[in-house]
Parts: sequence; C-alpha cells; structure tokens
Amino acid sequence: MDTTNSKSGMTVTEMKAFIREHFEELINKKNLEIIDTNLAPEFLDHGTDVPSGTIPGAAGAKQYVGGALKRFPDLRVEILDMIAEDDKVVVRNRWRGTDTMGPTRVEFCGMVIWRIARRKIVERWAYLENAHPAPAGTPIVATVYPTSPLR
Repeated sequence: MDTTNSKSGMTVTEMKAFIREHFEELINKKNLEIIDTNLAPEFLDHGTDVPSGTIPGAAGAKQYVGGALKRFPDLRVEILDMIAEDDKVVVRNRWRGTDTMGPTRVEFCGMVIWRIARRKIVERWAYLENAHPAPAGTPIVATVYPTSPLR
C-alpha cells in the first residue's frame, strides 16, 4: 500500500510523478515558472553542476536553468531510472541538446537526488558528466517514462 509520508506529504507514487512532471515542465517544455511552484522558499542546491556564485534558492535555480536553456535551446531530458524512498527521489537521466557555443549536438548523463518536504522540493544533489558530442544521427527527443513497478 502506498501511504503518505509525513515529511514529504506525498506517497512514493506521487513523489515520482511530481519529479517526473518537474523535469518535463522545466526542461522539456522550457517553463521556468514551474520553479516558483515546485521549489520551497528554503530550497538548497548542492549540485556539482551549479556555478559558484549562483544566488541561493529558487531565484538561483531560475538563473542557472535559464542560462542553460539559452546555451542549449533545444535541451531535452530523458528519465532512464527513478527510485523513491522516504522523502527522496533519485533520477538517472540523459540530456541532449545543441550547444550554441559550438554549435554542436551534445549529450550527457547524470544523477539527481531530490528531497521533498511539505509537497515542495527543498534540496537537490546532482552530478552531471561533462557534455560530449552526441552520436551521429541521435535525435534530440526525450521520453519521460511512465511509472512502472521497477521505477
């Protein structure tokens, strides 16, 4: 039985759907406003990908993601695996897009851990590998997989 977690305010199934939709809206649909909806005021980003000097909180996340979407305007994320337990959701994903500084089609993979409290994202830890040229003929299409018993 999928019970509501007292810390996150969500069931495991709801947490996974919440993070899946967050990726879809923020990256694949380029909706920066979802940050104001999904991130708590006290949001902390521990990601190794976040440039030093980025302002804290949701405003910093908006600044960072907004800059990434300018550099990679067709950026798409594909969720490869998703695991949830307690108040955290772990995602392994693949990112693809065109680097306007190249312009070169690139891809990179990463792992992100999200902590949820009171139905908001309060912390993020991420490790993203360095972008490298995407294999020839690789489409920039992302699939956000639906919930399955293994995810």
